[in-house]
Amino acid sequence: MAHWVILGAVLAAGLYMAWNIGANDVANAMGTSVGSGAVTLRQAVVIAAIFEFSGAVLVGSHVTQTIRSGILDTSVYSTTGQFGADGPLLLMLGMVAALIAAGLWLQLATTFGLPVSTTHSIVGAVVGFGVVAAGFSKINWLMVLRIAGGWVISPLAGGLVAFLMFVYLRRTILRQANPAERVREQSPYLVGLVTVILVLSFVYKGLKNVLHDPPWWMVLGIAVLLAVVAGSGARVAVVRTVRVAANPYQYVERIFGWLQVLTASYVAFAHGTNDVANAIGPVAAAVHIAQTGEVAGRVAVPTYVLMAGGLGIVLGLATWGYKVIETVGRAITEMAPSRGFSAEFGAASTVLVFSLLGIPVSTTHTLVGAVIGVGLAHGLGALNLRVVRNIINSWIITVPTSAVLATVVFLILRLLFL
Repeated sequence: MAHWVILGAVLAAGLYMAWNIGANDVANAMGTSVGSGAVTLRQAVVIAAIFEFSGAVLVGSHVTQTIRSGILDTSVYSTTGQFGADGPLLLMLGMVAALIAAGLWLQLATTFGLPVSTTHSIVGAVVGFGVVAAGFSKINWLMVLRIAGGWVISPLAGGLVAFLMFVYLRRTILRQANPAERVREQSPYLVGLVTVILVLSFVYKGLKNVLHDPPWWMVLGIAVLLAVVAGSGARVAVVRTVRVAANPYQYVERIFGWLQVLTASYVAFAHGTNDVANAIGPVAAAVHIAQTGEVAGRVAVPTYVLMAGGLGIVLGLATWGYKVIETVGRAITEMAPSRGFSAEFGAASTVLVFSLLGIPVSTTHTLVGAVIGVGLAHGLGALNLRVVRNIINSWIITVPTSAVLATVVFLILRLLFL
């Protein structure tokens, strides 16, 4: 009976976590597009609703790790582990504690408009209950350190790429005598480059749950072919419209606005396929335990759980995401489509490279670093340093805060059920 009561609590906590993922994680991904004016807040919600939900349900992982990133040894919670018959129930309580703790921290951060990593939040929560339940030795501290390393590496790398991209655009297009003509010349190459990044990201990150280790030469060949087609199409489209451009600078920014919509759609789809597991992984584990009484490192994810996770994410963005969108899109630095495109390109390309290298990084940290990098292209005075300081402080305390919250919730639940 206790298993099913706890299962209900896990389902509720999973929806709560998904709602907060949408309010914080998805919101910061859409922030540059809204802040630059490429899309309105309502349009961003519609884009996210379509692509997040599609990514989660259509190609979201139907077999997931019980705990993301392999930081917890789940074998100790099996009926033959150190806790005996109480092991599976103890792990279910841990799932509830982790989801509630991570959700509480995300909600608190969202209240203040702070973009934080949902992956780091759930990692901190899992570490918290794992240490209390089974001890320090049952945590994969090497993996925790690898994840922590991404706090420094990813924002710096994303910021550098975004900085270089915007400096290039400013020098070759924005500060030229005839920017409309220059964007006509550059657009095929920019669209081609973006196409290669998006195709590779789509295969190796967005579809990694469906495609397993496709030949790199084939993927690269398809990406280059599609880049040539897309670039040629962009040349035709721009040539037909550049001659009727009333204000050349507005026209150039509108071109980059279109590119932003494309990248924002991809980000939403890829997020739905991968990061929904931060909410549904623990839920799927609890469902498996309730049905079988056994603990497994990898479990099947029912379709209704994927749908609930996708729906919760969309609702979170629609009802609460405007706070983080305001921070990322407007509060860090002034945003325009060309700047937003540079930031999104920097973030997408950086996450792709680290994914191919097998190094776990935070998309949130990478994107915020990219926004800061674009701001630095205009000088330090273009940044709101108070906002940047608050964001960095929130990153530093994410894991320990989530760990402490999970510890408290877990101890309360263990007193109630064991």
